[in-house]
Amino acid sequence: MSSSESRLPAYLGLGSVLAVALCTLWLALAGHLDLYINPRYSVFTIVLGAVAVPASIAGLVVVARGHEHVHDDEEHEHRPGPTPPVPDRRASGGPAVPVGRGAGRLPRIVLGGVAALVTIGVTAAMLVLPPTTLSARTAQQRSVDSATLSNATGSEAAVSLLGSGAVDTSEYGVKDWAALIRQTTDTTSLVGKQVRLSGFVVPGSDGSFTLTRFVISCCAVDAQPVGLGVVTDGTVPDEDQWVTVTGALAANPDQAADARIVIKAATVKKIAQPKDPYEY
Repeated sequence: MSSSESRLPAYLGLGSVLAVALCTLWLALAGHLDLYINPRYSVFTIVLGAVAVPASIAGLVVVARGHEHVHDDEEHEHRPGPTPPVPDRRASGGPAVPVGRGAGRLPRIVLGGVAALVTIGVTAAMLVLPPTTLSARTAQQRSVDSATLSNATGSEAAVSLLGSGAVDTSEYGVKDWAALIRQTTDTTSLVGKQVRLSGFVVPGSDGSFTLTRFVISCCAVDAQPVGLGVVTDGTVPDEDQWVTVTGALAANPDQAADARIVIKAATVKKIAQPKDPYEY
């Protein structure tokens, strides 16, 4: 294996680190980093990216200089000189001289080229393509109507139960109400509570849909969809459409459903996707 081939993994590894770090800093500058990670990790991620850029560049320089040094040494060792005769081992019945020293060179070059193209492609995609949020299809694949919200609520303290009218629910989001409904044994105390919530539409059936938000604990990979069923007398908005729903909590008319409480919508207003579409 030549010195260039032996250093190929180092070039690819350091190049990948540099590409990811630059993309991370670009997302932070463009204000899109929160679409991928929980905001509480933003400062740590930005600092890590800022450190990774000069570190990876320095590593690439060290590897390149080392390659030049080895190349000079190889040229010195292989200066023209008297060539000793090569005995023909086949004539003496001995084993043949091994040939094809570079037989494994082509696969290594191909794999290295593929790795480089993948790194360049991912970097270009992050820089050129606009960032997008998780969709209704993803919410359906991750069971948005699941009765289990342990992953969504994480280690945060449970929302206050509505034991009296003194509890302020004005700041409750979709996650808070969904968790509250799952945690309350007697949901009759919730019936009639007024809500105003925003989220995107996951269509249901018979004039209903699920008002959905994604909850991020760490990053978009672990995003958990949570939602509240909405019953409306009007037209169900299109899938993925962001809406603000105003109405009152009511008993779910579908007794076979897991969710015991739904929103009886008074108004369903279409809105643009908010700058920060996730809950935490």
